[in-house]
Amino acid sequence: DIHHGDGVEEAFYCTDRVMTCSFHKYGDFFPGTGAITDLGAKKGKYYSVNFPLKEGMDDASYQSVFEPVIEKIMEVYKPTAIVLQCGADSLTGDRLGCFNLTLKGHGECVRFVKGFGVPLLVLGGGGYTIRNVARCWAYETSVVLDTPLGEDIPYNDYYEYYAPDFKLHLTPSMAMENLNEREELERTTQEVLENLSALKGAPSLTLQDVPPDWATRDAGAAADAADPDVRQMTDKDGAEKAEHPAEFEPKEGAMDTTD
Repeated sequence: DIHHGDGVEEAFYCTDRVMTCSFHKYGDFFPGTGAITDLGAKKGKYYSVNFPLKEGMDDASYQSVFEPVIEKIMEVYKPTAIVLQCGADSLTGDRLGCFNLTLKGHGECVRFVKGFGVPLLVLGGGGYTIRNVARCWAYETSVVLDTPLGEDIPYNDYYEYYAPDFKLHLTPSMAMENLNEREELERTTQEVLENLSALKGAPSLTLQDVPPDWATRDAGAAADAADPDVRQMTDKDGAEKAEHPAEFEPKEGAMDTTD
């Protein structure tokens, strides 16, 4: 996606349980966040990864930064699942975006992440040239399913949208200049990789034994069989329930003042 993933990053900014990574247009562009120095905070420091880019990004440049960063994340963080958001507004010819990616370059990112063999959820995202959004999601579905698609778009109710060539793949714009200089991309990549190297390793959770069914079955059955009109002072696990100090039910021996 050409926009920074600010909402997801903010949700996990202070935790190490989720690592976020965003490659996006930065500088005088919505939402204005996602500097390389936005690393996360508290326990989440270094678990927010941002790679700011300039306009004109093409396939070769994007691949040169995407693959080493993602590979390093897989090495140091070792995620057990990945959510990959594939916004189509980074494609060439988008009405709002200003990158110059083709379907093949865009889809190669999906193929690269899929190659790690980790459970993967692929999502759509932005895209403001509708016919190219359809092209993108059709092509990347084929990448996920390892099912090649033909170049000719089959006839359908929206066939005229794909004029004049009626082809699947896009041709990058020759008029769009790539403002991302190779040296600058290499410096940014190196800084991101150094930040990732500061991590101590993948976080872990303390494992706790799950009690067998027989340990809770009898207590649960007793609770299910209890008279619903009689106040129960223990829960299904046998623990005593605390009475709230503002309880209005009259205590035994108290005077009933109701009419």
